[in-house]
Amino acid sequence: MSVSEDKNILRNSLTEEKKKRRFLSPKKKYQLFLEAQTGKTPVGEILKREGIYSTDLTRIHMQVRESALEGLTDRAGAKHKAAPLEDYEALKRESKEKERALADQAVELKILRRKKKLAFL
Repeated sequence: MSVSEDKNILRNSLTEEKKKRRFLSPKKKYQLFLEAQTGKTPVGEILKREGIYSTDLTRIHMQVRESALEGLTDRAGAKHKAAPLEDYEALKRESKEKERALADQAVELKILRRKKKLAFL
């Protein structure tokens, strides 16, 4: 057997051992979360049965918590607070000042380009 054949055999055995990435639907994630929280089934058994790691279950737990908090704070039909009038006016003034500064710089750039052209003539 040659060295290249040994490498091919090793490469094939490694690819066969690789697990495919598992996609869990949100519904399945929630079911796993509930099952782990009830405590009726040991967490290790759940992990082994589903082929996931403890970090995956931790991530699912965090996602469920974040989604629950988001769902509780963003009620349907709730109106968002408008920015205070003083803040709005301050931002409006700042925007106008920046527009003027940009226009001034555009004029200066135009003048500099003309001077540069005249210098080469």
